Amino acid sequence: MNIDLSYLPALNASLNIVTALFIVLGYNLIRQGAWTGHALCMSMAIISSILFLASYLYYHFHHGATAFPGTGWIRPVYFSILISHTILAILVVPLVLTSLITAVMSKFYWHKKISRVTFPIWLYVSVTGVIIYWLLYHVYGSQNLG
Repeated sequence: MNIDLSYLPALNASLNIVTALFIVLGYNLIRQGAWTGHALCMSMAIISSILFLASYLYYHFHHGATAFPGTGWIRPVYFSILISHTILAILVVPLVLTSLITAVMSKFYWHKKISRVTFPIWLYVSVTGVIIYWLLYHVYGSQNLG
């Protein structure tokens, strides 16, 4: 069975957008004291992140890397975003897990402390994931997807 991989980069970007929206909504809900809504949004952000990671790994396992075709001043900009995104994407996993575990264990003092660090990093990773997709597949037109 041969699966068409060409739709996966767009799916991955969409999952990043969904994650970012849930993170922001969850943040706003907790600031309003809406604990249940916050918990639901953050759970959905985690689920969309897990779906993203599964799709991303599947795509890159079967497709490999996609070269950035841009030249000139955009090249160092793109790679600066990509490198910071990649490093923070790795670092955010234990932060999200720690935030989740402290919440589930009702250790809200620690949950709040770690989540203040987790929130901006997770949001940055989600948003820059979309920017990377946009630059790689639309602005600089690498259409060699599958």
